Amino acid sequence: MSLRIALADPPDFYTNLDVITGHVVLHLPRPELVGAIVVKLEGESRTALAAPFSGDPRYQGGGPGGRLPGSYPGSGGGGGLHSNAQSGNIVSENHKILYRVSQVFPQVGTPAHAAPVNLAPGQHAFPFSFKLPFNNACADSAAMARIGGLAGAGGYGLPGPAGIFGSGIRVMDGSRQLMYRHVTRTLPPSFTGFPGRAEIRYYVKVTVQRPGLLRENWRQHLGFKFLPIEPPRPQNQEKQADGKNREAYARRPFTFQERSPTPIPEKKKSSLFTRKESTSLAVPSPTAGPSNGAGSGSSSTADNAQTLQDGLPPSIEMSARLPHPAILTCNQPIPLRLIARKLVPSREVVHLVSLQVDLVGSTHLRCQELHAAEQTRWVVVSRSNLALPLCGADDPVGHEAALPDSLWRAAPLPNTVMPSFVACNLDREYSLELRLGLSWGLPPQQQQSSSMFGKGKQPAVQPQAIFLPLTFSSVEVYSGVTPPPELVARMQQQQQQQQQQQQRPPRPRPQQPQPQQYQHVPPLPPRTNTAGPQAAHDTLYPPQLRPGQEVPPYDDAPPSYDEAMAEELTGPILPPGQARPAYSGVTNENAPSTIPEKN
Repeated sequence: MSLRIALADPPDFYTNLDVITGHVVLHLPRPELVGAIVVKLEGESRTALAAPFSGDPRYQGGGPGGRLPGSYPGSGGGGGLHSNAQSGNIVSENHKILYRVSQVFPQVGTPAHAAPVNLAPGQHAFPFSFKLPFNNACADSAAMARIGGLAGAGGYGLPGPAGIFGSGIRVMDGSRQLMYRHVTRTLPPSFTGFPGRAEIRYYVKVTVQRPGLLRENWRQHLGFKFLPIEPPRPQNQEKQADGKNREAYARRPFTFQERSPTPIPEKKKSSLFTRKESTSLAVPSPTAGPSNGAGSGSSSTADNAQTLQDGLPPSIEMSARLPHPAILTCNQPIPLRLIARKLVPSREVVHLVSLQVDLVGSTHLRCQELHAAEQTRWVVVSRSNLALPLCGADDPVGHEAALPDSLWRAAPLPNTVMPSFVACNLDREYSLELRLGLSWGLPPQQQQSSSMFGKGKQPAVQPQAIFLPLTFSSVEVYSGVTPPPELVARMQQQQQQQQQQQQRPPRPRPQQPQPQQYQHVPPLPPRTNTAGPQAAHDTLYPPQLRPGQEVPPYDDAPPSYDEAMAEELTGPILPPGQARPAYSGVTNENAPSTIPEKN
């Protein structure tokens, strides 16, 4: 027997609104009794954290009520949702962000009391098809409460033949998801960056039910990568970044220190009876200018020479700018602008000797009441041994010079960078850090080369070098998978309608009657509730079926506005011939999970 899942033309990764099609291929060497074949599309966001030890001095006294983080009232110091979430134990949290079920054999209309089918030897193929939604499914408590039990035994909209002891295909127990906190967001990307602590995986699973005593069901799964579609970009992002557009910036000024006097020894003939003279000190004159000979230049040049000074310590302001809002795109260069601004009237030249751009990703993990943070750093640009002058010697004060973007234009973001996302127990955000190496004077390499090939050995001036940090504390990273133009147009139309409704003046209220009118109104008789009081159900224990009540059909979460509009789209998100950007968020989609199954 062999059971495998064959996807039809699988791309490098799937995205929202993509249709996953394929076949379940079952090869039987002999006749086999099969009750049902069910295919599931699942996505899991899992975290696992270790509760701190009670002897840890950082947690002396605990949290509210003297409890440790991760514990709940009445749990004896730790436990919460799980009784073994005490100090030193590992607790886990699993969110079913995607869960869809489809029965491929027998057909859905088959009655529940039908007998199992005896499949003949040979190869059998059963087609299936799923459409990936926009948002996660675990946030809908009503839909999660209806999921659970056995499929193939007349339960939850998947009728089928029941074998001995009424066994069937077990589906997810959705009531467990009601114990967690959820958010409704776009499906997060595939991620396995922190083994044993956090992962996000997507699967296509198949289960073949074999009714009978001591006959185990056949199971198989196939993992795939997922990269979400990016939200509509602001209109400012579609234009070129110029001075008229809004920009996010990080700037920092710096003034170099005044140089110490340079000792210049006097040249004298040495002899045995000549005593050594003291050396003199040459101090650069801050007001020294060009020679005032005849025909020195125009009057504007003379005024500029009086304004600019030689030997004055330079002061410069470096600013890094990104289009507002600050959005980066996976597998694309950073839309960065570096601008140098001259602050003092000095003829001294400042050089850019090094440049490093780091993308810092901060991942926040949540597991019950435990929290943890992980930081990942990518070096996007690293340039050294540069000698790029920032401002010219004759540039006036306030002059701005833009650095050439060839320094970082050929360095896209690595393919291991995932887009920013927010999930129920995971979220990822980014910041951008720059380190600019500035030097007053020529770099040491050029000073050595000039003295090596020069006729005389001139005294070298020690340059001043500093590393200037610039930081964007919050930047967004988009996946680069653009939504369809029809969907973007409809979403913008909806936003405009909402803004128009908010701008409408409020309706005039009817004139309130005078208080004297209510003085002679007789009191109303008390109302009687004929329906009777309805008991409130506990979220941890969904209501059970009453005698004679039918099982409610299995239903997905109600579609959001984006999903409802996306259902009307007939074409694919990306054309078949268009190449998808590279993404390597998961090393091996079919590798076993590193998160513990149970606490």
